[in-house]
Amino acid sequence: MIFENINTYLQNADIFSLPMLAILIFVGFVVGFVNTVAGSATAITYILFMAMGMPISVANATSRVGVLLQFTTSSIMFKKKGFLDFKEAFKIGMPVMFGSIFGAEFATLINQHIFEIVLAIFLSVMIFFMFYDAKIFMNGQPEKRHERFTTIKWIAFFIIGFYGGFTHIGVGILLIFASVMLAGMNIVEANAVKQFAVMLYTPVALTVFALHGQINWKVGLIYSAGNILGAIVGTRTTMRFGGNFIRWCVVVIIIIFIGQLILKNI
Repeated sequence: MIFENINTYLQNADIFSLPMLAILIFVGFVVGFVNTVAGSATAITYILFMAMGMPISVANATSRVGVLLQFTTSSIMFKKKGFLDFKEAFKIGMPVMFGSIFGAEFATLINQHIFEIVLAIFLSVMIFFMFYDAKIFMNGQPEKRHERFTTIKWIAFFIIGFYGGFTHIGVGILLIFASVMLAGMNIVEANAVKQFAVMLYTPVALTVFALHGQINWKVGLIYSAGNILGAIVGTRTTMRFGGNFIRWCVVVIIIIFIGQLILKNI
């Protein structure tokens, strides 16, 4: 009964009323903060937007407005503080961007059930590596920083981009993991590159969704104000507390995300 009343209110309320403005900006702030320090918080956005009566496709597309502004903000902040290497970021960001084109365009054709099960298994493996050899995540792998960016690495980041074009949920965590394990970055550098890569591919995905008329621009822009504030606080937090803080945030978010995927698919 309570949930029905909440859904009824969200579906019928004026988005420019003070309560709705507060809800959209607050949720945007929380999502912006968590996405900056770890990832996967966009699932909260989907829940809110769908409760407002949006189909999943529109909720997915509309969330990208806030994603673009949030990650642009955090990328600028990381660059100013010297945590973001544009050369390395472009090297990773380009295959991610190309992959996102196909992911966004063919989102409706993917078997989401199978995709989510595979993702849950992969995220479980990620947790193992983050504890098995924590030094890699904290210090990076300097020898890999000078390795050639091979075709296999390009394909790996292309696949992550494909997934990011399909849905933003979890893509940040995948980018952090791949940047550490394949590109040799430490987790703080990887987090900065994550921001830039997402900023690079999101306009592409956003354009595809806009051409299909799936974006609620009014909701997206109001919500993005909270995203920007969350990104500012999240970026300052990660720069202050460093790699170990990010690592534990990522682990906690992964565990929550895996639990959600398991409950959804059992």
